[in-house]
Amino acid sequence: MDIDIRDLIDEEDDDNQEEMTAQKVLQIVERAWLNEKFSPEILPHQTDYVDCLLEQIKGMEGNLAKLSKTDPKVDLHKLELERIKFVITSYLRTRLKKIESFCVSVLEEEATRSEEDAYLSTAELKFAKEFALNADNHFDTILRHMPHLYNKLDRNKKIIEPNLNSFVFLKCNKHIDSVIIKNTLEGQEEEIVLEDGSQHLMPYSSVAEFVKKGTVQLI
Repeated sequence: MDIDIRDLIDEEDDDNQEEMTAQKVLQIVERAWLNEKFSPEILPHQTDYVDCLLEQIKGMEGNLAKLSKTDPKVDLHKLELERIKFVITSYLRTRLKKIESFCVSVLEEEATRSEEDAYLSTAELKFAKEFALNADNHFDTILRHMPHLYNKLDRNKKIIEPNLNSFVFLKCNKHIDSVIIKNTLEGQEEEIVLEDGSQHLMPYSSVAEFVKKGTVQLI
């Protein structure tokens, strides 16, 4: 049985606009979680929506505490809250894992973006810089104890980049007139049309821009 997030919002605040906003925020975070989970690269952060949902959860937990323990809906509401918390936690952990795996490339790309177009939140950017600094210090410490011929490490060799040509499953949310699929082995390109609601398996690089625009949903 599915529980609507609106069931846990304070009924005394009879504001339909607020109720719809809570539901919409949850949907946005869930879509962002799936995209982040299945995309090889880190995507633009949705921190504002996550923070909004976390604030909403606090209110829902307060309302839940007011319900009678004999209310048959209590356990279902608790399960739904745990599901929402899992989505948020998984989303944030997935992003941190990508930052750790591709730290140098993530920071280099982030440096080329404006503050308005940043992919990392303020906290994530701070974490990435500290992680990169600690990693550099760690490598330097190890290299100092190695023979002279091996105690220098080219910075470019430390850069690990995500495989943007890895294949992903996707669902098209809107009709797309033109998607270019590159054949990296033969060096050829193929142009296809994606119909609204259609599902496909193709290289991530071909639909990366559409994922970030919300036109395509990874599944």
